Amino acid sequence: MEEQSNGGEDSTKIRSLNDCPEDVLLHILSFLPTIDAVRTSLLSRKWRNLWSSIPSLYFSYDLFPPSSSPSATCRSFADSVDRTLILRYPHSPILKLRLDFDFKDYLYTSHIDSWIRYAINHNAVELDLDFFIDRKYHTVETQHFSYDFPFAALRTGRVRVLKLCHCDLYLPNNMPTEPFPSLRSIFLDQIPLTDEMVSDLIIGCPNLESLTLEHCYAMKDLKIRGSKIKELYLRYFYCDEASLEIACPNLRLLNMKAFEVGKYSLKNSSALVEAYVFFLHKMDCYVYWSKVVRLLGHVKLLSVQNWWFKLLAPKDAIPGSFVLKNLTYLELQTGYSDSDLLGMAALFELAPNLDTMILDYLYKISNDESVPEECLNKPINFCLPRLRQVKINDFRRTKSQMHFLDLLKVQGVALKKIVLVIPKVGDTSYPPIVLVRHPRGVKVVEQSSTKLEE
Repeated sequence: MEEQSNGGEDSTKIRSLNDCPEDVLLHILSFLPTIDAVRTSLLSRKWRNLWSSIPSLYFSYDLFPPSSSPSATCRSFADSVDRTLILRYPHSPILKLRLDFDFKDYLYTSHIDSWIRYAINHNAVELDLDFFIDRKYHTVETQHFSYDFPFAALRTGRVRVLKLCHCDLYLPNNMPTEPFPSLRSIFLDQIPLTDEMVSDLIIGCPNLESLTLEHCYAMKDLKIRGSKIKELYLRYFYCDEASLEIACPNLRLLNMKAFEVGKYSLKNSSALVEAYVFFLHKMDCYVYWSKVVRLLGHVKLLSVQNWWFKLLAPKDAIPGSFVLKNLTYLELQTGYSDSDLLGMAALFELAPNLDTMILDYLYKISNDESVPEECLNKPINFCLPRLRQVKINDFRRTKSQMHFLDLLKVQGVALKKIVLVIPKVGDTSYPPIVLVRHPRGVKVVEQSSTKLEE
């Protein structure tokens, strides 16, 4: 039996990091840039070789001090990565390789190829390669070099997650016939993609569940058709002549941000329950917002801007058959002008089963407050038969916010709780104000030092 000391406490109680089991220490080191993990070898004998078995490697170019010669910094970085991989415990597996590198010279192609092969041969599950890093590394005078990612090398490995930024992607010609079954998630950022490449990529990865295309370009008639895809993220693409078709029967989440094309199509999407839609709030972008939201009548969770007052105009009106009948959770970026409140009222009429609503501030680049003349003097009536909770973020007690709050109190007969989040002032944070409805009126059950009139 272990001896007891210090008032009965177990003498084996952990008192410092040195007392932690080795697997715990390796897990902690995995969160550090690898160069910092290597430096822990100086701490004590126990730490001397510990770093050589960490399962996640992160080589960050930002941690290498810039010199008068960028090529000297690149050489120092590459030498450091080479040396680290050579000194690692040879049979230690790798779960993840993350690499940030300023690729300025084709001389380093063979280095990067060898690092990728090393990770694949050590059973890496995730590859995260970023060749952009930051705009400070990409001036107008900088000559453009693009690393060619060796996609075919993945065939012999177990990579499930692939993240690539700012490189060229060349897919093997036999990809549709000789697939890559291990890949489950692909994130591509700042990579030229043709329509055929996207199609081949999805066909060649038959178990793909998550796909992200961000700042990609060269697409014209984009068709995303994948039987296993559950999550789709489309961000930052601009081409009015282009079209987008999504046909993924198991798609559950769609996240679209500033993905502007002339035509949108969503087919076989009965499994879709979450949709996040955002376009810059300026007049030119309303047309894209309108085309997308018309496809989302069956979702349960919707995050969207408040452009709904535009639908009061006859030319923009949504067909009478459109109802957000499944919508229970709404995240709405909005202002509180009369036009915004009319838009909310129009939205509520389309969402009879809405249960929870979160309101966030909407930054408007161009402020189009025009509403049809017949709506100018129309009273604002909120139909909220099932709404239980409203949370107002960035609550500053402005006149328009207080007017909206009064409408909720008077008209939200089924409303149970309103949460008002006070913005932070300097270093001072305030707890939220919580209003709860009781038979005799609204009661403040929690509040900050800021009073709220009932």
